[in-house]
Amino acid sequence: MAGSTGSGVEWHMRPPNAKNPIVFFDVTIGNIPAGRIKMELFADIAPKTAENFRQFCTGEYRKAGLPIGYKGCQFHRVIKDFMIQAGDFLKGDGSGCVSIYGHKFEDENFAAKHTGPGLLSMVYISLLEMYTS
Repeated sequence: MAGSTGSGVEWHMRPPNAKNPIVFFDVTIGNIPAGRIKMELFADIAPKTAENFRQFCTGEYRKAGLPIGYKGCQFHRVIKDFMIQAGDFLKGDGSGCVSIYGHKFEDENFAAKHTGPGLLSMVYISLLEMYTS
């Protein structure tokens, strides 16, 4: 089956797992509400990555007592009919790296593939690392 994993799972059509957390982004364009993006985090597949993302969504992660996370973050890259990128609340351009575990944590696995629209990925490499490796 094209676009499927070895297990035959079409990830974009996978039924929700009630044990996985659901998070959301409330999107505004300027000051005008544009809607809510709801995302299931695949904690059953990548628990550390899902927990990192979840805490940045909820504001639970704190540094010096202040919440650190995605609230107020901008989409720094938009490619029509393909993808949007957001989440760099350090530099705003995709090169800022931080996690709840420190600067970096290892990739958990590559089990889930982009088999269709609506899937979420976490890019975790700084531009500097990408071009100097």
